[in-house]
Amino acid sequence: MLDMLEEEHELINGEEVLLAAASLPHLGIQRNMSRVIGNYLRGKRCSLFTEARVVFDDKNWFQPDVLVICDRSKMRLNHIEGAPDFVAEVLSPTTKFRDLGIKKDTYERFGVGEYWVVDPLARDVTVYLLRDGKYELDYVYHSYSEEEWEGLTEKEKSQQKLALKLSLYDDLVIPVEEIFEE
Repeated sequence: MLDMLEEEHELINGEEVLLAAASLPHLGIQRNMSRVIGNYLRGKRCSLFTEARVVFDDKNWFQPDVLVICDRSKMRLNHIEGAPDFVAEVLSPTTKFRDLGIKKDTYERFGVGEYWVVDPLARDVTVYLLRDGKYELDYVYHSYSEEEWEGLTEKEKSQQKLALKLSLYDDLVIPVEEIFEE
């Protein structure tokens, strides 16, 4: 049985990495995503979790900020065993390098179908979809301030995608601004 101290770590390539406390903006984004996606998933086969331990192998286990799992056979009492269908990580200065590097590579290698990288400072969501075993950049969605939006030309405005979808469900549409609501 894992003790409380261990729950504050991730194991990355066999090395324990301390998890720092999340900032309030980070927690707000996590809450917003959980609310929207979790409410949508009610009564469906997939389940949403926040900060659940995901064990990929004996050298790699992470606690993603938000994840969706559809294969219930991967669920154990205290963790998920194997790749979730969807993972979102909210960047912070201390995790950005890992989230965009080793974690992204690990998610890809173990078959996480969709990976969102949420940047609170840039107010954008970068979406990667797994195709033929490799992540492809799908789109970078941005939450525009009123001033930023007014500064765009009509052509630039027409080219923006202001809502994103979880690839598992075509009818789950999330306005980007809702992810960043305070």
